[in-house]
Amino acid sequence: MASHNTASRSGGDTSPTNSATHSPTIPTPSFRLPLLGDLLSIDVAKPVQREMQMARRLGGIFERKIIAHRVIVVSGADLVAEVNDEEKWAKFLGLPLRKLRVIAGDGLFTAFNSEPNWGRAHRILGPGFSQTSMRGYHESMCAVVDELLTSWDHAAESGEYVDVGRSMTALTFDVIGRCGFGYDFGSFTRDAPDPFVGAMGRALEYVNRSSNDIPLLRTLFGRARRAQHDADIALMRETVARIVDEREASGDRRSDLLDLMLHTADPDTGERLTRESVVDQVLTFLVAGNETTSATLGFALHFLSSHPEIAAAARAEVLDVAGPDGPLAYEQIGKLRKVRRIVDETLRLWPAAPGYFRKVRADTTLGEHAMPVGSWVFVLLPQLHRDPAWGPDPERFDPDRFLPAAVRERSPHIYKPWGTGIRACIGRQFALHEAVLALASILRRYEIAPDPDYTLDVHEAITLKPRGLRVRPTRV
Repeated sequence: MASHNTASRSGGDTSPTNSATHSPTIPTPSFRLPLLGDLLSIDVAKPVQREMQMARRLGGIFERKIIAHRVIVVSGADLVAEVNDEEKWAKFLGLPLRKLRVIAGDGLFTAFNSEPNWGRAHRILGPGFSQTSMRGYHESMCAVVDELLTSWDHAAESGEYVDVGRSMTALTFDVIGRCGFGYDFGSFTRDAPDPFVGAMGRALEYVNRSSNDIPLLRTLFGRARRAQHDADIALMRETVARIVDEREASGDRRSDLLDLMLHTADPDTGERLTRESVVDQVLTFLVAGNETTSATLGFALHFLSSHPEIAAAARAEVLDVAGPDGPLAYEQIGKLRKVRRIVDETLRLWPAAPGYFRKVRADTTLGEHAMPVGSWVFVLLPQLHRDPAWGPDPERFDPDRFLPAAVRERSPHIYKPWGTGIRACIGRQFALHEAVLALASILRRYEIAPDPDYTLDVHEAITLKPRGLRVRPTRV
């Protein structure tokens, strides 16, 4: 996950100031106000999309200033390649991720570089995403996908539309719950959603809004929302603590992430995760594992419903590899190359995590701009993924951009939906396997028609998601 637009993204391991942003050669938005800076450029609801507009106008690097806070936004391919240099730059924890620490503590994505738990958890959990482990998760993933298909069958029979956001959230919550922690949220069997689901959605919305608004106004008028936010965090942490306690009390041993957290020692230090750290890591995966994959599936279904010829070609591939019915085997997922390219192209246009922060390790430069120690930047992924290096018409949905020959011709630094460096997303193979399996299963079973009155509305709440998206499934 990553941050959104606002100059109040300052802070981090040592809360450095962005002293390099005083360079007069870095473009800035128009109509900068005395004292208030670029206050007129704030879009609390859609900060990332506002920054994309600015990048199109100002170029691959620009500076924003809100009152006393500055941020440099980078999206040019050559500049991002420099920022991704691990010898000169490192991960920086921006304000939205720091705000998530009240939920996930020093989990894998919210830990400062100087904190030991992220490295310990990374080493302990690495085997949980090996090929052997992924094979073990496959059957549980298939079971949840079957429940999704059953729910869509009712809509297909009656000719109704399905709420894509709700369906994909239910799918991914149940997948990460069952595969990772042996917990069933029952999203397709309960009469009402698990309270955890609503609490998490509200909490992420609050983090996004409070990272992109004016603190004084939030203090004056946001007391009710803050109280709800505190209650949501408490519910989430209590739920996860109960999951952990029940597993420990049962004495069960399972081949999942929670078992690794509870029973595996760090191979480097011999230390195990504390109970508090286990709770933090479980929350990290429930938030990140759900949000990123559900968002990707939602955008992919939007594109497939809008491009029936691409959907038809992918369906033909699935039928050729797996036949018209029966479970998709683990080995078959890797053969669905057209479906995988659909996922990759979806992540190019609308990566679930809209960006990541980087800070300099020592005095350096970025392009022609001096970057002394304490400088940091935000990499704006949706705009990087629309860089001219992608060729003509980068706004067009075209999975063939990910044909092997095309991939070989491009710099790897212009496609970073999972972040970069040693702090990149540990669960990306899990997410990709889940996404390909789900899309392949849907395409094999249904033709997907769009709502003719719908225009893509990208909602921002830490991750990017299509809001209000409906499709109408028809059995093939």
